[in-house]
Formats: sequence, structure tokens, C-alpha cells
Amino acid sequence: MKNILSALSIVLFSAVALVLSLFGTIALSTSAAASGQIDAPAAAAVLEQRARVEPENRMMNQRIEQLLPQLMSETNIDLWLVMAREYAEDPVFFSLVPQPVFAARRTTMLLYHLKDDGTVDALSVNTYPFGAPYRSVWSGGDLDEQWQALGELITELDPERIGINTSRHWPVADGLSKGLHTRLIEVLPDNIQPRLVSAEELVVRWVETRSKEERAVYPHVFQLARSVIAEAFSSKVITPGVTSTEDVAWFIRQRFHELDLPVWFMPYVNYQREGIECAKDNPFCANSGVILPGDVIHTDIGICYLKLCTDTQEMGYVLKPGESEIPQEFKEALAIGNQWQDHLTSSFKTGLTGNEILAATQRKDASAEIDGSTYTHPIGFFGHAPGPTIGMWDNQGETPVRGDWPLYANTAYAIEGNIRHELALWNGQGLRIKLEQGAIFDGERVIYLGGRQTQWHVVGPKTAPSSNQ
Repeated sequence: MKNILSALSIVLFSAVALVLSLFGTIALSTSAAASGQIDAPAAAAVLEQRARVEPENRMMNQRIEQLLPQLMSETNIDLWLVMAREYAEDPVFFSLVPQPVFAARRTTMLLYHLKDDGTVDALSVNTYPFGAPYRSVWSGGDLDEQWQALGELITELDPERIGINTSRHWPVADGLSKGLHTRLIEVLPDNIQPRLVSAEELVVRWVETRSKEERAVYPHVFQLARSVIAEAFSSKVITPGVTSTEDVAWFIRQRFHELDLPVWFMPYVNYQREGIECAKDNPFCANSGVILPGDVIHTDIGICYLKLCTDTQEMGYVLKPGESEIPQEFKEALAIGNQWQDHLTSSFKTGLTGNEILAATQRKDASAEIDGSTYTHPIGFFGHAPGPTIGMWDNQGETPVRGDWPLYANTAYAIEGNIRHELALWNGQGLRIKLEQGAIFDGERVIYLGGRQTQWHVVGPKTAPSSNQ
């Protein structure tokens, strides 16, 4: 009976984990749920490695079967060719192959043929066949035979426009190496070679677009990231006068490691302090060292889970002796940061370019006398994904090419930037409120994934947790 109960517990645990992950929820304690605070994630909130394979592959199959035909039609590509060598994979390779796959073994050739009925036939010319959704056209061990089979297949399909991953401006769309490109030309008949065109537009649209299933999962991923910030920016981790910014950064790194959530960059923690002024044109205003009472602390973190990445920045305050809550001026400063976010997200409109959205945001900031800086980027399979660039930290003017990319529906963004606000409590010294939260644009509105910070994280005897909207 004990063994039976143990087995049933394991099954129940796995089922709960899968439901929580797929529907973008997170386990909350009763007190945390009432306050809006995200608790430290429970073990059931993160799937084990084996359990991630099924949902990842299901979402990938749905993308290939449902999204890819639409994008190929819109970008006028009849055949998309993605080729990679082992440990020299095309940037889009892992978004197209089923898990668990760790490398393009030997040379892998993937073809996506848009058929007359509007569906896509996913084909592989590969020594090691992948299985569904791919139909293996050739498998073997001789490289020359493999290239010959590829040339014969393309000739048989006779497509008008063959998309290959070459691009001058978009690294994610420039995955076809010089060697592979040269060999491809060699195996194609003279009349087909001129049909090769850059798949740049298709690749960017493929990477930036979030499917219905991914939009359901993504809030959960961001909530996981935010929950670790809430844990790190608390008295559980920080002892004023003892704990350093580096200590907190490594706590965050270790916590994600324990949860088996890979980071895509080292967590960053810093402070601002009365008496340590930053230049007005300094977009970051950051110091490192031991955290003291009265400090404003900030972190920047990013994880990837179920193939979806996050990029999040939040703010905290360390209570001084005798303080029971954060001073009102700091609350007002964060509210101005939220107002800047509103100026940006209300400027999103399908078809506008990143440069146009930036300009609209800046006009609203100027009208409200907000000293803001906007540097927002797409997010998804990569932390810094392709799509419309909306300002850069070192360039608040127009960004050529990437800033000219238009806004599409069902794309995700890290709403990133900061505002500068002068504090009377700090004798007029400026404070930078640096915020970054994930959001989805559904074609009509911007929706925060996992909420956004509207209250300070407070380190001290009385905490005021960040809330979700």
C-alpha cells in the first residue's frame, strides 16, 4: 500500500506541475495571494527536464503546422531551407527541431515546402531522422550522397522562390554558413540557382511571433522570474550592512539553478544612495558593494523556460532604522515610472515602426515633463529577439533597419527603460527608476505577462511587496 500511495503521489505531482505550467499559473500562499505578492516558486511550479519535452514539442509542432504556412505565404517563400552543421547551428535551428536534441548531428538539412493546398510539408535530408513532424526523404552516412539527394529533391519540388538564411542586418536570419552556401550552389541546376532569395523576413517573423499556446504559457515563465526577485529583495536574503550587491546577484543565480531554470545572462544587482550622485545623462546610475539602510536597489535578470525567455528589472528599498514604510517620494517616483510605461504601451499600434513608437512615447513624456529613456526590445526564443527596436540605451533617436521594422500582432516585448526623478529627501539628487517587464501585443493592446511592478520591494521589518496588474 505504501508503494501504491507513493506512486500515486508522483503521478499527482507530475499532473499538477503540467497543468500549472501549461496554463501560466503559479502556486501562491494564502497570505501572498491576498497581498498580490508572488511567493517563492514551489517545486511543482517547474517541470522536470523529462516533463518539458512533451509540451515543448507540441508547441513546436503546432507552430510548424499552423503558423509557418501563414508566414511563408505572407513572405512569398515557396521553399524554406534551413541547414546546419554539428555545433555550428543556425540560430533558428532549435526552434524547429524536436527535443531532446542538443546539436545538428553531422550535417542536418531541413526543408519546408508550401504546398498548393496551403499546408507545409516538413522534410528532412539527414543521417539521423527526427520523426514527427518531419518526413525523412533521405537518411544515410555519405555526405556527397546527402548533398546529391538535397539537389534532386529541390529540383523535383521545383519551387519559384527558395528562402535561405542569409542577411546583412539580422544575425538571427544569417545562419547559412559560407561553406554550406557554396555547396548548395554546386548541387543545384543552373536554372534553379537564381531562385535562391534571402529568407530574412520569414525568419524574423517566425522568431518574433508567439503562437496561441506560447501566449498561454508565457505568463507563468515571467511569474517564475518575478517570484525570485521578490525572494531576493527581502530580509530573507539581505542583511543591511552585511550583504553585498554581488551576494544578492549570486543568490538569484543559485536560486534559478536550484529550480533548473537556466539564465541567459548573469543576474545584475546594484544600488543608488543619497550622496552618490549620477550624471543626468547616465542612463543606468548604478553602484556595487555592501547594501546599507536607505539604499535603493535594482536588479536585471533573465531566464529561459519551455524555450521562452524573460528579461526583467525591478526596484527595491532598504528601510532605515525607525522607518516602517517607504517614504512617499519614492512611491511617487515609481508611479512616474509606471506612467512612462503607459506612455510607451499606449503608443503601440499595428503597422507602426519601432522608431515611430519611440517618437510617440517621447512626445507624451515631454508633455508630462517626464525625464524618460526608452530602450525596449522584442523577446521570445531569445532574450534579445528580432523585431522592432524601440530606442536603445545609447541612442534615443532613430535606429536604422531594426527601428524601421513594423509592429505585428502576437509579438512579445521587454518593456524596458527608465525615468529620472529628483528627490527632496535627497536634497534634489536624482533617482533612476529602472523598469523592465514582459508584455504581449495582441494587435489591440499591450498585456503584461506576469504583471508589472507597481509597488516597491521593501527590505526591513515591514515589507510592501510588489503587486501585479
